[in-house]
Amino acid sequence: MGEISLRRRYDRTVGTDVYEVKLGDEFLMSSLFPVAEIELARLGLARTPGTGLDVIVGGLGLGYTAQAALEDRRIAALTVVEYSDAVIDWHERDLIPDTAGLAADDRVRLVQADFFAAAMSEGGFDAERPGRLYDAVLLDIDHTPRHVLHSPHAGFYTVEGLRALAAHLRPGGCFAMWSDDPPEDEFMAALAEVFTDVDAERIWFDNPYTGGESSNSVYLATKA
Repeated sequence: MGEISLRRRYDRTVGTDVYEVKLGDEFLMSSLFPVAEIELARLGLARTPGTGLDVIVGGLGLGYTAQAALEDRRIAALTVVEYSDAVIDWHERDLIPDTAGLAADDRVRLVQADFFAAAMSEGGFDAERPGRLYDAVLLDIDHTPRHVLHSPHAGFYTVEGLRALAAHLRPGGCFAMWSDDPPEDEFMAALAEVFTDVDAERIWFDNPYTGGESSNSVYLATKA
């Protein structure tokens, strides 16, 4: 998919160091705008019932979604599926101050793997326990269901791909997903064919560069 990099720079607009992830020349995420990544975990887990939760996070990035998930005391196991060894290494070396210590949490397992290949396989996310079921899947990898980082990902956002993912969720489990764009009707319709209680929330946050507000979206769906 290209070279992935973590950079730190001092931003005069906000008067602090900013950490950014880039894939080639494309910006993936910034420590200036973690609000929706955090809300992805909070909203997804808010509709996930039970205790002793076993949760998947798709995409590690700067670690905000995983860290926010760990704030829920019901979490017993958190598996973070990340494609890039380099990103896992950043966290094992605690290079990102806001999420330092994430990799050392005894509930966390950082797995280098292709989330989409695992989601659409019968074996699922755990090679040692094929068919293992999870209480929630929190996904933040592609920009949007239409704007993907790698063309093979596109099949996941279809009814067939979503059904394959749902097979790895327990009944009542939640699928939640971050998107850079406002909710898309076509993807909402695909979710509604597979899941129940389908919703999407716009997450607004202050943007110091524009002087106004910007937004991301979080899709939410429950397995019947």
